[in-house]
Amino acid sequence: MLSKSQIKLITSLKQKKYRLQHGLFVVEGVKTITELLQSSFKLQKLYTTQSFKIDANNDTIDELLISESDLKRISFLTTPNTALAVFKIPKPSIIEETGLTLALDAIRDPGNLGTIIRLCDWFGIKNLVCSNQTVDCFNPKVIQATMGSITRVNISYVNLDSYLQKTKRPIYGAFMDGNNVYKKQNLTDGILVMGNEANGISETIEALITEKISIPRFGDVQATESLNVATATAILLSEFKRRS
Repeated sequence: MLSKSQIKLITSLKQKKYRLQHGLFVVEGVKTITELLQSSFKLQKLYTTQSFKIDANNDTIDELLISESDLKRISFLTTPNTALAVFKIPKPSIIEETGLTLALDAIRDPGNLGTIIRLCDWFGIKNLVCSNQTVDCFNPKVIQATMGSITRVNISYVNLDSYLQKTKRPIYGAFMDGNNVYKKQNLTDGILVMGNEANGISETIEALITEKISIPRFGDVQATESLNVATATAILLSEFKRRS
């Protein structure tokens, strides 16, 4: 049975300040929980309505069987998915200066960030660098959208301005008025910056971009204002990888 302190702790983790305070985050759904258990992420507690065997790297799985009504009390989902787990937030890893690095300038939508993390996993992007204004990757909605890919991407939060100033690598930026990415002769490994959903790349970061690139519109009317940032990221990562 769930205690009041357990309920209070779990429900508080919906907010970033409490995730940072406790160093914990919530994962829901058997598939995603299983992926995290099979990774280097450390489990704090597993709450489930039905015990299930998991081939995990963890030495022991601290599991508590609870009722469906109790799961509804702690779940962040409209329809709870039989299990909820609390994991420890891992310590950030060193950002590797090799291969293609993706950088995000103030991405605010959890669904977009979750999808972008999955794209990094799909295209083999090992390092995802986020500005401090980007939504927290341990937000429950982000975790849900990653479908476990968060275990295979090194995500770092930095002062993006300072980070870009220190690099000697090419810095590509996605802009509406940039050079047609399909006509770009040389696309080399470096840093690809994607901007905020509403405002694009900020002026401060724009000043550090070494080459602006864009995805051309092919429609006859060309009335579409812009692409969703996750969609644009998928197209650009595909083109970079196709050339590599």
